[in-house]
Amino acid sequence: MGMSENSIIPMFPLTLLPLPGELVPLHIFEPRYKQLLEDAETSDIGFGIFLNHLCNEKKLGSLMKLESVIKRFPEGEADIVVRCIDVFSVDKLLRNYKNKLYPGGEIKPADIDPKAMPGVELYQLFLSFQEKRKINRHFTAFTLYQVAAELNPDVFDRYKLLSLPASKKETFLISQMKYHLDIIAREQGSKDVFHLN
Repeated sequence: MGMSENSIIPMFPLTLLPLPGELVPLHIFEPRYKQLLEDAETSDIGFGIFLNHLCNEKKLGSLMKLESVIKRFPEGEADIVVRCIDVFSVDKLLRNYKNKLYPGGEIKPADIDPKAMPGVELYQLFLSFQEKRKINRHFTAFTLYQVAAELNPDVFDRYKLLSLPASKKETFLISQMKYHLDIIAREQGSKDVFHLN
């Protein structure tokens, strides 16, 4: 499911900004979002997570699809996992989506390629990062955003990455990756020091 030039979709305002390809666990408990979950299950609709934060000057949000319902509770609450499939910007937030309890939003696609691939330098740094963190993931290829998500960036770095022009995203992630590798090296160095004493 992609986005047409302008769409109106269900909206879930949160202090989150999932990156394309990222899986996100959510706990659904408010009546309006229970209704949204029901609609997502029965109609296979996507919905937006709008970054509800002052830093979000570009009004960015993430287009999500329900991946799975992990657990249901007697009162209708649920633990679910959703996947980010694209990024959008919001033209207008709506108090209600059609005749539903939950909000909606008029959106347009953000200028982002969710399938963008990392260049050679970033990919090599990423493989080194995984090796040093002892992470064994056997994907055949990682997108730029999967690489970014592995660094577990805070909401400000996520917003910065998605706001940057395509030509600057790689440079930003290379500096982030080098920073994380430096931290790992320092941690390892301090362990070595303690072993010597």
